[in-house]
Amino acid sequence: MKSVIQITNLKKTFQNGNEIKHVLKGIDLTVTPGQIIGYIGPNGAGKSTTVKIMCGLLDSYSGEVLVNGINIKNDPVLIKSQIGYIPESADIYESITPIEFFTFIAEMRQLNVSETMEKAKRLLTYFEIEDTAHQRVGSFSKGMKQKVLIISALLHNPQILFMDEPLSGLDANSVIKVKEMITQMAREGKTIFYSSHLMDVVEKVSNRIILLHDGKIIADGTFEELKAESHDESLEKMFARLTGHHQLNQFELNPSEN
Repeated sequence: MKSVIQITNLKKTFQNGNEIKHVLKGIDLTVTPGQIIGYIGPNGAGKSTTVKIMCGLLDSYSGEVLVNGINIKNDPVLIKSQIGYIPESADIYESITPIEFFTFIAEMRQLNVSETMEKAKRLLTYFEIEDTAHQRVGSFSKGMKQKVLIISALLHNPQILFMDEPLSGLDANSVIKVKEMITQMAREGKTIFYSSHLMDVVEKVSNRIILLHDGKIIADGTFEELKAESHDESLEKMFARLTGHHQLNQFELNPSEN
């Protein structure tokens, strides 16, 4: 099957004064259509850096990144027209309404505005915020703003959806709706690249889990495959063991004095 994401020996460093930090240390990855990738790892492992590179938001890396067969360095604009990106948080002009924001997205992406607004209204209803369509974003809660971001990433019907901690601020019902949405997208042959530290959600929605630690992939497979190999009862326990955080279980809030 033709790959939609092909990463070869991806390395990325950041410089802070005289210090050079190696964030990605040689990532090799192939993703095929219809997969829901759960991309997990501790803070600082390089998850968001990987996603931003694939979305064309970071450059100055070594290695090769192909999205839909296109080298991201050669034509980042074309790739951005084929993908959706949902960050953990992003600035939305607070003086505009969701409908005005979606109109801006439609015009920027050269979509049919009328058709795009119909889709936006259906998604607003799906996420139960249709009554806020003409309210100023500045009055919204974090969760409501996140729903607007999610909707804006879906308007152009992307073939690949990158999600970087997309559930930030969402209530339980909205989390269920997002899980239903990405499952349906995968059934339609679309690819979901889901970066998160929420083990329970990743375990339930992903058909492939990739664990990143210290800039390297240390586990890759379905949950059942990883469970069989590691003999861990849950993804959370496997994560803790492989990343060296299993000692956290020994912490006591009020240890007894000797």
